Amino acid sequence: MFFYTFDIYYLILAVPAILFSLLAQWKVNSTFKKYSKIRARRGTTGAQAAGAILRQNGLYDIGVERVGGRLTDHYDPRKKLIRLSDAVGGETSVAAVGIAAHEAGHALQHATSYGPIRLRQAIIPVTRLGSFLAFPLIIAGLFFMNEALNDFGPLLINLGILFFGAAFVFQLVTLPVEFNASRRALQALEGSNMLDQNELVGAQKVLSAAALTYVAALAVSLAQLLRLLLVFGRRR
Repeated sequence: MFFYTFDIYYLILAVPAILFSLLAQWKVNSTFKKYSKIRARRGTTGAQAAGAILRQNGLYDIGVERVGGRLTDHYDPRKKLIRLSDAVGGETSVAAVGIAAHEAGHALQHATSYGPIRLRQAIIPVTRLGSFLAFPLIIAGLFFMNEALNDFGPLLINLGILFFGAAFVFQLVTLPVEFNASRRALQALEGSNMLDQNELVGAQKVLSAAALTYVAALAVSLAQLLRLLLVFGRRR
């Protein structure tokens, strides 16, 4: 009965969220591919765009460097480095400029002590621990319940669900961080005239598609959390 119930909740909650995640990933890849073929008229590379935004905001202590991989672009606040992939840092496409500006937006968030990004940084250790321990604790709890240690089993299961909930909170806090970084990026690009109005629309589409992946990640996390609550709540 447990596995039957587990599968029903999986079909109802997890499968739609996973399909949404796959759709979001397809959307970001196809949008990036489309606007990677459209060159910015001013010929600004992603690295130049990120550097210009940093200088406009008086951030001269933050560097820009290359990183391997595809769409691996990120800002490292510990080393104060914006790392851009080859498809972004050295390219002059609308997509490259938009993504580089987004990472510069993260640097601006840290420089201005933007509340949600400070909260996200603060809970990272807890979420990493939670991601590592959540399911082992749940499995251990099931084992102890099967061994008739009914006092200890539910405690471990509840701890596992609590840790998984921390991962959900991280995904939830990530949404305003990413949306705000994109807003800062578009405002900076418009104010500096690095992109014209048509190109700005393209950059916005790239960043919106990227933001959809974070919405999908939140949906998957929520579906998994609800699934755990329903399954183990029913068992009790």
